[in-house]
Amino acid sequence: MSAQDKIQKTINEHNVVLYMKGSPKFPQCGFSSLATQILDACDTDFHAVDVLQDPEIREGIKVFANWPTIPQLYIHGEFIGGADIIKEMYETGELLKLLKANS
Repeated sequence: MSAQDKIQKTINEHNVVLYMKGSPKFPQCGFSSLATQILDACDTDFHAVDVLQDPEIREGIKVFANWPTIPQLYIHGEFIGGADIIKEMYETGELLKLLKANS
């Protein structure tokens, strides 16, 4: 199974997926830490994928969404964005609405 197939399968199987560096308990970069803090603040369950554990996924996720940075958030199969976009959407209340829709 290719990295692209693995990524698509993961996104299909979980409502909220965060591709990040490290884990929610031990994020390995400030942006991944910010993303997990925001999702926790929204009181939402999410599936985290540590890209540092799999170089194929780490490179593949950048191609998958045509987005060069990590973290990357997917909600209901849709690419949302990275830490800055997550933060902005959280501050406007848009992120919470998106998370609660179809949950």
